[in-house]
Amino acid sequence: MTMFKSTHPTARKMVIKLGGSTLEGLNEAFFRNFKALQDEGYQLIITHGGGPAINRALQKAKIESSTVNGLRVTTDEMIEIVQSTLIGKVNPALVHELNAAGIMAVGLNGFDGQLIESTYIDRDVYGHVGEVKKVNTALLETLTAAGIVPVIACIGAEDGQALNINGDTVASGIALAVEAESLLLVTDVSGIRIEEQYQQYVTASQIHEWIAEGHIYGGMIPKVQGAIACLHAGIPSVQIVDDSLTGTTIQNEG
Repeated sequence: MTMFKSTHPTARKMVIKLGGSTLEGLNEAFFRNFKALQDEGYQLIITHGGGPAINRALQKAKIESSTVNGLRVTTDEMIEIVQSTLIGKVNPALVHELNAAGIMAVGLNGFDGQLIESTYIDRDVYGHVGEVKKVNTALLETLTAAGIVPVIACIGAEDGQALNINGDTVASGIALAVEAESLLLVTDVSGIRIEEQYQQYVTASQIHEWIAEGHIYGGMIPKVQGAIACLHAGIPSVQIVDDSLTGTTIQNEG
């Protein structure tokens, strides 16, 4: 992945990825803790998907959806719906909520200022599904330095064509591009729970053991695997948290 490098690497940046289900139930605790992070000096960037809203729009249009390797296969017909749902509905609704809570935010997607240049993963297999090729960090720097929170929909662009990009892929790509101190993956559970006990700090080797032993299972497996991939890519710490922004920190060994 190539990208424009951060011009202010000393600034403390944090990327917060909101999953589709979390987006539809944000509460006061989320906004309160979000402001607390700002008060601590973090420049915050939000990325988001919108799976539930996309599913409803596809169902209304009577279009069936399928996934391959966890990625939604996106046809010509579907990319228009994915694009209009994320950019036209989910993104402005989230920006409105943030602004109403006293957090200055602006909505963005891959087309804005060439923010996310992307490329097809495999058009024959996935259709209009992309991966991050280049991030225009100068645009993000301008906004975050002014105290504005960029709210980025997971739509990339290749030569004017919209591409659907996995939410974790966008979040990690942007976190790496801006040299973020931390990436928060916000989900509907309070982190990793082992034998009824939520874990505050865990390592990749512990996670692999817990998966093998069956303590981590179901939908948590792709979340922790994504978090480990981000760590290996160079992000110092990755956290799986609930909407109060507290949960489990996954960190490198030692």
